[in-house]
Amino acid sequence: MDPRRENATRRASKAGAAAPKVLAQGEKGPRAEPSGPPAALGAAGPKAQKCGPVGASGSLRKKSAPGSTERPQVRARRVRAKKAPLGAEDVVEGLAVPAQKLASPAASGPHLLGTGSRRERDARAAQEQRDLPEPTEVSGLGPLLPASSLRQKGAVPGAWKPRAVLEKLRLRRQEISVAAEIVNRVVDHLLRRLQSCESEFKGVSLLRTGSYYEHVKISAPNEFDIMFKLEVPRIQPEEYGSSGAYYFVKFKRNPKGNPLSQFLEDEILSASKMLFKFRKIIKEEIKNIQDTDVIMQRKKRGSPAVTLLIRKPREISVDIILALESKSSWPASTQEGLPISQWLGTKVKTNLRRQPFYLVPKHAKEGNGFQEETWRLSFSHIEKDLLKSHGHSKTCCETDGVKCCRKDCLKLMKYLLEQLKMKFGHRKELDKFCSYHVKTAFFHVCTQDPQDSQWHTSNLELCFDNCVTYFLECLRIEQLKHYFIPGFNLFSRDQIDKISKEFLSQQIEYERNNGFPIFHEF
Repeated sequence: MDPRRENATRRASKAGAAAPKVLAQGEKGPRAEPSGPPAALGAAGPKAQKCGPVGASGSLRKKSAPGSTERPQVRARRVRAKKAPLGAEDVVEGLAVPAQKLASPAASGPHLLGTGSRRERDARAAQEQRDLPEPTEVSGLGPLLPASSLRQKGAVPGAWKPRAVLEKLRLRRQEISVAAEIVNRVVDHLLRRLQSCESEFKGVSLLRTGSYYEHVKISAPNEFDIMFKLEVPRIQPEEYGSSGAYYFVKFKRNPKGNPLSQFLEDEILSASKMLFKFRKIIKEEIKNIQDTDVIMQRKKRGSPAVTLLIRKPREISVDIILALESKSSWPASTQEGLPISQWLGTKVKTNLRRQPFYLVPKHAKEGNGFQEETWRLSFSHIEKDLLKSHGHSKTCCETDGVKCCRKDCLKLMKYLLEQLKMKFGHRKELDKFCSYHVKTAFFHVCTQDPQDSQWHTSNLELCFDNCVTYFLECLRIEQLKHYFIPGFNLFSRDQIDKISKEFLSQQIEYERNNGFPIFHEF
């Protein structure tokens, strides 16, 4: 044999012997990363991990059979197993993207993106971690793994800086002060008008809800949610449909002099009539607010909100929602909801369920239209309490307590959806998605990972990835249970069509695989 060929053969043999074995039996090698996201439903996303030093999961679970109804919090543990080829939703996106940035799936073809050796090394490391023996399970805390083994899979290490993004989203104290003063002036004026003697809503009072008051508002204090609650004793909600979320409202008895009698329609308290009168009073009264240029936005079909746009001295959107307050027991459809016993404790859950519940004039879908006399359950006040006291430990995030990254993860999730809706604002696929979907998924992840140590601030990027994984799995299986009404699926096809869910899933997968370029585009 030629000596040169013999030496080459010897070197190749040594290299093959030295190569690390990374594939378990029956498993595939590292995948190639496409420039666009995978097709959503039918494609498993990256495998979810527990957050924090006691939460990483190293176990391999048995794959579900087709058509399985396995819960997202279980399936999300292995959602990273495979990637499907690009779907048909890779369409042309009309907004300009700087040349130095990666092309989005909506702007590029199905060519493969070279990912370099660092990506391959990460894929091998992730595979080696899966080949480790299954760790010991500790009740309530998940499997124990050293912190060094907690590595985000499927994303380029160091490709984005979550702390830098959060700093950009932080509200400035001066901006908050100015915006709050303007909004309070408008709201107080309207409240005095509604409480006047000639108004049918004279018993109304204020309930501040929404992201600003939950301290998870991002970017700018330019959107506020205000609830005007009206206590209505002796009401009898009658469930409409099977979701457990929508109700007809009747009075157990209707004594003379009830100011709401004029809104009755065949003994049913008409949501449409009451909302119409509520809007009319506000529309007339905003003309009398001095030193503020405020107009009423056009009513959105099916929306319970009266949306005001304050144009001067600065532009602020204010959603005012009329809510009926009931101090009776929560409806039966909520019996299995609010699953916080392991997260915040049974005592907290019991105390929260003793609070009133609310009904807002949100119309249920009925065929291609709406049932305009229905009211929908609202627990926005409870959501605010959950975010305020969000730690398993009572001192979580207090001045002398250990800090967690729960709220930071929620802010990043909200920002991700907000940026995608801005980027694809000319398309209809994202119209039906809102921050409430993100918040609901986030609450479920908090239930899934109840310990504060699973949300340590040093593991922000990993915890955020876990939230993204859960949300992607909900999109894939078309199931996102309402946190308070488990029978109500927010991702059912009568709520959001399959094509829209596939589109959002593709965009999130693309962002995740490329270090979230969307966080820096607008």
